Amino acid sequence: MERCATRKICSLPRLHLLSNMRRFATLLAAALAITAAANAGTITGTVRAQGKEGAPDAASGGKYDSRQFKFVERIDYAEMHDFVVYLDGFQGTNVLRTNQTAQVVTDRRVSQKGAMFSPRVLPVIAGTTVEWPNYDDILHNVFSISETKPFDLGLYKHPEVKRITFEKPGRVDVFCSIHKAMNCVILVLENPYFAATDERGRYVILSVPPGAYKLRAWHERLPSQVREITVPETGEVRMDFTLGITNLPKYWTCAGCRVHRISASRPRCSSRR
Repeated sequence: MERCATRKICSLPRLHLLSNMRRFATLLAAALAITAAANAGTITGTVRAQGKEGAPDAASGGKYDSRQFKFVERIDYAEMHDFVVYLDGFQGTNVLRTNQTAQVVTDRRVSQKGAMFSPRVLPVIAGTTVEWPNYDDILHNVFSISETKPFDLGLYKHPEVKRITFEKPGRVDVFCSIHKAMNCVILVLENPYFAATDERGRYVILSVPPGAYKLRAWHERLPSQVREITVPETGEVRMDFTLGITNLPKYWTCAGCRVHRISASRPRCSSRR
């Protein structure tokens, strides 16, 4: 069969059409992104921690100043950091559109240096792959027994880099099987609208679609706190948090009885007659 000598020339209009379609699709995506960004608000605020009222301070004296307890490290709530603030799930008047209004970072890193993990707390969106480079000249073994993502990266050191993908939302506590002080937390979230606080407890969540949401402030060793928030189409809305040992079930012990949970009314002791 004789081949058409003009086949290449005849295909040029089709290639030109495909090129124009791709260019139009790119411009349309850019226009949608600009429109979405224009119709989005910003959430700002601060998060701080507060100790329990009535707890003795370091200057209380007595047993607290004894040789046994004087050098026991106490929690300094004023210096606590590594808070994370995020929109809770997909609740609200809008469905959170992860592909339009926020830049989704799906490649993050936790470094091992000086037998420590850095950062100490890393919030990521589900589906993110995290690198675990070891910059020490000694072996480390990164692992987790978390139900959200159990894994074991095995023994390795520089220059080898291991990677793990976190598909499921939840908290993942990570440790080194060799070094006691090496631990960190990967907080896997459902949407990209989150932020870690800076050294002064400040946070900023950008490009949030307008609507009503539940905003959660989280810390690894404190109860989280949820507030309802309405995000405007443009501009900022502020929400501050103070986290402490609050809103937890409390227990009391009656002499000679088992421990009872405190409810709306104090339960009657079962041993009373």
